[in-house]
Amino acid sequence: MATRIKGLFAGAFDAFVASREQQAQRYVNGALLMLDDATLKAHGYSRDELKKRSSSYII
Repeated sequence: MATRIKGLFAGAFDAFVASREQQAQRYVNGALLMLDDATLKAHGYSRDELKKRSSSYII
């Protein structure tokens, strides 16, 4: 029984962490989109790719 409860909480915690990671990634992508194209390119980013990633959900 204790293992089941531990598994339930571990699963809920994993889902919570995944959700927060997705939220953080969307926030970072939004912040990066405020930069100009030359700066993005210098750091290896593409505006189009950031726009795709900021509007999609990773499952």
